[in-house]
Amino acid sequence: MAPESDQKSKALMDLMNNDNFSQHCNMKVLEASEGHSKAKMTISEEHLNFFGTVHGGAIFSLADMALGAASNSHGKLSMAISCSIHYVKAARKGSLTAIAREVSINPKIASYDIEIYDDESDVVATFQGMVYRKNQDIF
Repeated sequence: MAPESDQKSKALMDLMNNDNFSQHCNMKVLEASEGHSKAKMTISEEHLNFFGTVHGGAIFSLADMALGAASNSHGKLSMAISCSIHYVKAARKGSLTAIAREVSINPKIASYDIEIYDDESDVVATFQGMVYRKNQDIF
């Protein structure tokens, strides 16, 4: 990665990791590069629903964080306009990792696929997100 890309990546990760909600949910962006990101959430008691499995909203929030990091990695303010999620396996403990990849990008709209994995590398959920890209620099 070029030094300028490294600086943008670090600035984006700092921005995302200092978000109050992300900190509250114990989520952190581990990697961010153009069109790609990796985020992790350590599961705690607060993430569990009354069945003892990770609440769907917690999984959605992790995927949304990965979407935010990947879509804003180009340096233009990007905001989700449509998201969908499919839950395929329950999670109970350990951590979850979301990996986002850019599927398509245009001046105003971009789409992303995000997969959420447990510690055994099993897919817990799949998520698709579309963002609106504003003509506003974030770094």
